[in-house]
Amino acid sequence: MADTAPILRTVNVTRYVTPLREGGSLPAIAEADDGFLYVLKFRGAGQGPKALIADLIGGEIALKLGFKVPELVFANLDEAFGRTEPDEEIQDLLKFSVGLNLALHYLSGSITFDPTVTFVTTETASQIVWLDALLMNVDRTARNTNMLMFNRELWLIDHGAALYFHHSMENWEEQAKRPFVQIKDHVLLRKAIELEAADQKFKALLTPGFIQDVVNLIPDAWLTDRSFETEDEQRQIYAKFLNTRLANSNIFVTEAQNARQALI
Repeated sequence: MADTAPILRTVNVTRYVTPLREGGSLPAIAEADDGFLYVLKFRGAGQGPKALIADLIGGEIALKLGFKVPELVFANLDEAFGRTEPDEEIQDLLKFSVGLNLALHYLSGSITFDPTVTFVTTETASQIVWLDALLMNVDRTARNTNMLMFNRELWLIDHGAALYFHHSMENWEEQAKRPFVQIKDHVLLRKAIELEAADQKFKALLTPGFIQDVVNLIPDAWLTDRSFETEDEQRQIYAKFLNTRLANSNIFVTEAQNARQALI
């Protein structure tokens, strides 16, 4: 039986609760019309919609591979929403983010993952390192792990810094075949001794069909690169990049293995 294509719910933001100043994209905790709280990522933030695209693709791929990720939803922001906001910076952010944004279900009571406190198996460490090497995620370091402990389980959050090739897409094919040298800073690299097993398992799951389903989720409004004639043309570059990177995964696996050897 064919896998069901991923689908994201759409919610309407009803209340801006509080900003999360530590995030580079100025996220906030917000309430939606379904009664739940979300960590809201704004398309009008300095990093623009490309951070939302990376978060969307990274989160959906992580879910496919079996990791725990807070539910991702499209969050619609009404034009009138920010008119009563007294903070001018936040008011501008809301004004430039009218329409569809991205949000993650807020894990109330979660705590930041600390590798000195929480035990992670070598299998899990290897799988997370593999995922981040595939996505070129520069933001899973000891300084900022972007992992949470919730109900005694490990959750992955915030892939907005991944897929940085899309900030300059002209040479996407060359970038897809590059080793990911920043993997040397990964918080779990020392324990990643099962990378080849992760590579074999995960490549079988990330089929071209699944990759296409994921990139199809990207809203047209987020595809703002005017060097492409259509939104779908830009959307397909993401699919081509990921499929090329998967076909050449030995490059980033070898880089991670070499980087780990340099640490021990």
